[in-house]
Amino acid sequence: MCGIVGYVGPRQAAPLLLEGLEKLEYRGYDSAGLAVRDGGALPQIVKAKGRLKALVEKTNGGLAMAGTCGIGHTRWATHGEPSEGNAHPHASAGLEVVGVHNGIIENYQELKAKLEKSGYTFTSQTDTEVAVDLIDYYYKKYQEGPVGALGRAMTRLRGSYALAVLFAQHPEEIYVARKDSPLIVGVGEDETVIASDVPAILQYTRSVYYIGNLEIGRLKGGEAAFFNIDGEEIEKEVTQIEWDAQAAEKGGFEHFMMKEIHEQPRAVRDTLNAYIREGKIDFSEVGLTREEMAAIGQITVVACGSAYHVGMAAQYVIEDLARLPVRVELASEFRYRKPILGPGSLVIVVSQSGETADSLAALREAKEQGAPTLGIVNVVGSSIAREADKVLYTLAGPEIAVATTKAYSTQLIACYLLAVELGRARGLVDDGEYARLLAELEALPGKMEKILEDKERIQWFASKFSNARDVFFIGRGIDYACSLEGSLKMKEISYIHSEAYAAGELKHGTISLIEDGVLVVGVLTQEELFGKTLSNLVEVKSRGAYLMGLTAYGHYSIEDTVDFAVYIPRTDQRFATSLAVIPLQLMGYYLSVARGLDVDKPRNLAKSVTVE
Repeated sequence: MCGIVGYVGPRQAAPLLLEGLEKLEYRGYDSAGLAVRDGGALPQIVKAKGRLKALVEKTNGGLAMAGTCGIGHTRWATHGEPSEGNAHPHASAGLEVVGVHNGIIENYQELKAKLEKSGYTFTSQTDTEVAVDLIDYYYKKYQEGPVGALGRAMTRLRGSYALAVLFAQHPEEIYVARKDSPLIVGVGEDETVIASDVPAILQYTRSVYYIGNLEIGRLKGGEAAFFNIDGEEIEKEVTQIEWDAQAAEKGGFEHFMMKEIHEQPRAVRDTLNAYIREGKIDFSEVGLTREEMAAIGQITVVACGSAYHVGMAAQYVIEDLARLPVRVELASEFRYRKPILGPGSLVIVVSQSGETADSLAALREAKEQGAPTLGIVNVVGSSIAREADKVLYTLAGPEIAVATTKAYSTQLIACYLLAVELGRARGLVDDGEYARLLAELEALPGKMEKILEDKERIQWFASKFSNARDVFFIGRGIDYACSLEGSLKMKEISYIHSEAYAAGELKHGTISLIEDGVLVVGVLTQEELFGKTLSNLVEVKSRGAYLMGLTAYGHYSIEDTVDFAVYIPRTDQRFATSLAVIPLQLMGYYLSVARGLDVDKPRNLAKSVTVE
């Protein structure tokens, strides 16, 4: 969840580290710090609480810190309150070992007690300081060098971690180690960089190494060597990042979120083009054959947050087109309830980053039970992509805003493609229907663009409700799945309490929350359910609710009931969520802007939740 950066090369490190941390701000943080060393001198450490701007001012943009080798960190508090003392980097006595860390050390209290008996004292409340002193302890005790010290420490650390460490006796070198938290190494001509995520690396190089679990790296300017936990050198393949560096910039938009909302037609088109060739869906690069799809007996979709909502929508579409039973599971609950994965099960794990801790743990649980796994991820080479049996990549490109938009849309498209091909493989979608469905999918990007052309109406409407306290979203079937995502967008960036309910459940308690002036958003894109949901809107209107209705062009009679109507182009009803979600994204965005909030970096949230 936090951000790690590191640089070793010919240039002054601190300004570059600050630039890298700025590109990782979207991950969420409460404090930041740098450790930079100048040749053989001991590292200089500077830390600041709050936004990165405070650290920039404290270091004069990094110019006050001399040296060409350093590490930086943005912290999201897990152990100890947000403070300068708890901020990273942390150092052992005498600055002999200095480190930054993402993740959670589960046995830090036990390790801390043992280190205190060995004479170590602690100045922070963090688990990270314990990890740094543990490395220092083994470094001094066994005299095996940095790789040996890290390896011994890793055998004692329980939990998740990505570590970047400086050793006083090894100038112009950075050492890294990893278990379950992401860390990427980029190697250029004379310089080497590390980061928690791709955007911080793109300006330096596109040649990267993904460090595997329980692996260690030794980094010098333009060089990287890797070792297993036993200290044996291992070979790693270089991966080329295809993302355009400009894709991680705002490109004239006020916020990344609005830029990424507008990038959805392109991202969806790119994802479709990656898998539709000559009028057919081609999953050969995924490694998924029609024979394998025909043999699937049930599907479990496991995900968190918006990806979970993708699974909810996919459930309806897959069950309809392929007549396969689909369960959608919260990844954070999946492994704790002893899931039953019968013969013919396929477990689909959906994650933008491919590093979501709960989703990764669910993937491993499924593999332990012998179930085949499919990862739907956006980041090439991520942990889920490496560990899943098969991978269906989305082509959203870098997504910077904490509130996902284009990643959600491309995940939906991936699930639609899978549903259509499953139906085809099981003999339930004939040639004519197959061609029609693909044509509907390929028309979605153009229809998305039409919705975006009319965004000013949503902006006007949102401005009327900037002081709202409660908003409710209702829908049935696929519309309920869409309502879940609309509600999440509302609450996570505008801080307005919002809830989504299956419209038929209103009478079972929810309707008691409706009072004068409360905004209720009804999603009505399913023809056979339109009348039923409309009647639910009438019910809440009679109790004082203010109504927004979201439906397809042609349903103009809705204006007799709702106070404000939003229309989307018609499409196959199974795919309507791809269009209906865009006005809901825009409404959440404009409400946040109207309330003067930081759209891209909402409080208490992180882009990639890489700890439990």
